[in-house]
Amino acid sequence: MHFSEYPELNKQVALVTGAAQGIGAAVAQELCRHGVHVVAIDVQAAGLQTLQQHLEVGPGQITLRVIDVRDGQAVAALVEAIENQIGPIGLLVNVAGILRMAPVVELTDEDWATSLDVNATGVFNLTRAVARRMVPRRAGSIVTVGSNAAGVPRMQMAAYAASKAAATAFSMCLGLELAQHNIRCNVVSPGSTDTAMQRMLWHDETGPQRVIAGSLETFRLGIPLGRIAEPADIANAVVFLLSERARHITMHDLRIDGGATLDA
Repeated sequence: MHFSEYPELNKQVALVTGAAQGIGAAVAQELCRHGVHVVAIDVQAAGLQTLQQHLEVGPGQITLRVIDVRDGQAVAALVEAIENQIGPIGLLVNVAGILRMAPVVELTDEDWATSLDVNATGVFNLTRAVARRMVPRRAGSIVTVGSNAAGVPRMQMAAYAASKAAATAFSMCLGLELAQHNIRCNVVSPGSTDTAMQRMLWHDETGPQRVIAGSLETFRLGIPLGRIAEPADIANAVVFLLSERARHITMHDLRIDGGATLDA
């Protein structure tokens, strides 16, 4: 017999964006473990196929959908199709994101626009479409994966930080509006996590140690807990916030960074 800490999640339908790798893939895996029918969304078709192939056997199901979250019309059509063909969407996790790094004076128009389009407008597109379905049912839970960079300045990360701050502020306003409909909206803000995005920043095998130690030159603190997060660390928090165990938590930004920002 399968045991789940969150039996109320069993048989629910969840949308997870950015599911082809990293945190999104970990969230999809964890939700499947609790019996959720996960609709895994990403622009990377090959990555979604890899996710499905390596998915651990569990009571849940997974359906793959290739879509660009920047396309509002495509997103709305997808949500309608899922509601008609699979079932009511009770859970939404916004993970899809990109990182364009450069000093502000060197950022291109495309760097800025794409960062906002994916990291903020993508969240808006999915959340609006899903919330429109949740409101009449007076049920649902939404978690957006932000970043600790949204609240603490980072060198060469202005576009990323601004886009994540926008997504966080949007989620808080949304949570306020949807509370009357019994729908909860929360944010999880990771710090350095062992994903493909993080590994892009490592130049050699000393990369992880440098992140943990911090850098005075870039005004960046290290990680007090002395470790870089794994995607599962973030996924576990996401699933908790989606669950009934967090039924009285909304409009909360949960920082998961090993103390790297000193809760600033």
